[in-house]
Amino acid sequence: MDLLLALGVIIIAILAGIVGSMFGIGGGIIIIPALTIALGLPIKDAIGASLIGVIATSTGAASRFVGQGIVNIRLGMILEPATAIGSMVGAVLAVYLDQYILSAVFAVLLVYSSYYMLRRPEAAVNDERCVEYLNCTYCDPVTKERVNYNVRNLGKGLLASFFAGNMSGMLGVGGGIVKVPAMNVWMGVPMRAATATSNFMIGVTALAGAVVLYANGLISPVLAALVALGVFAGTTLGPRVARRTAGPTLRRYFAVIMLGVAVLMLVKAAGFEVGI
Repeated sequence: MDLLLALGVIIIAILAGIVGSMFGIGGGIIIIPALTIALGLPIKDAIGASLIGVIATSTGAASRFVGQGIVNIRLGMILEPATAIGSMVGAVLAVYLDQYILSAVFAVLLVYSSYYMLRRPEAAVNDERCVEYLNCTYCDPVTKERVNYNVRNLGKGLLASFFAGNMSGMLGVGGGIVKVPAMNVWMGVPMRAATATSNFMIGVTALAGAVVLYANGLISPVLAALVALGVFAGTTLGPRVARRTAGPTLRRYFAVIMLGVAVLMLVKAAGFEVGI
């Protein structure tokens, strides 16, 4: 890998680390299209490197969110097994699916998630299906107010977690792109807590998929190392920015970013190659 390409990968990874740690999505929605469209790398190589970047995102950001008391640790531990199993299944699919199919699936997933975040309200506070032992409270770092919320629809959450893991292993996105909307819209978890809990989970999710891809020779050590280095650096900034951003604003930013990246991936799925 030449020096200019390596520098481009690191810059992309830093940006992905900032965005990924802010929204609990692992940074894959930045890494995948940037490496494939801007730098012209094969999407399967990008998926493998992105999963390593997701692990770095979780490592760098989760501890900060846990320290702030925002992570719902019980909820994360319950959802994680379903996500990890889904990630391994998705990674197996990634080995055999065509790159254009992967790009199209990626784009559809982004559009669906962004629609939910823009159009669907968070679950109602009062719901008879709440799971009391998962209820949580935290201090909002922006308003300084104590936020109490009830977690509900655990069955839907587990199903969404399996699907999120499947998308993580297949597309290298960490699963947060599904888990955050699911926790926020279906399970009644406030946006700030949803992103923090997702950051807590995505490292294990990505590791499960990365093991499968590595066994099939789809992880480039040099590319993965550069991505991990840049992402880890970016995660030092993301939680700081998120702390200064109101929850509803964070929700809108999340949706807009996903729509923009969806357009890029649809271009890729259509067979247009754009490089630098």
